[in-house]
Amino acid sequence: MRPSRDRVNLDIAKTVSERATCFRRKVGCVLVNSKGHILSTGYNGVAAGLQHCEGKHKCKGSDSPSGTDLDKCEAVHAEQNALLQCKDVYEIDVCYTTTQPCIHCIKLLLNTSCRIIVFSEAYHHKDAERLWREAGRSMRNITFRD
Repeated sequence: MRPSRDRVNLDIAKTVSERATCFRRKVGCVLVNSKGHILSTGYNGVAAGLQHCEGKHKCKGSDSPSGTDLDKCEAVHAEQNALLQCKDVYEIDVCYTTTQPCIHCIKLLLNTSCRIIVFSEAYHHKDAERLWREAGRSMRNITFRD
């Protein structure tokens, strides 16, 4: 059976997430246009030139519970990195990400043409989802069983 476009792009996001250098969480993101073509990908990790948050080096937010102390985490989020790699943010139609975007990433995505966010793992910041939906955009959680 041929996999859906959602399945393929979430699988690609999952593969991209394996490059992440964040100690707390590995996240991948794929941005696609209205024809389903990939515009860019990103994963979370520290900014270029900084020591990866792995092994002995941990940032100040590495031991904080999920969704807290985002300002102490040194990682650039997967969505942010994908946006930095995207040639034209006004071509983005769908954002596929392994984890539901945080409020900071939602605000960035709102300033693009992205209409839909598809994610596979829910994140408990409901203000992010509320803000996205108030702007008339859609979001859906898709989980797959292997």
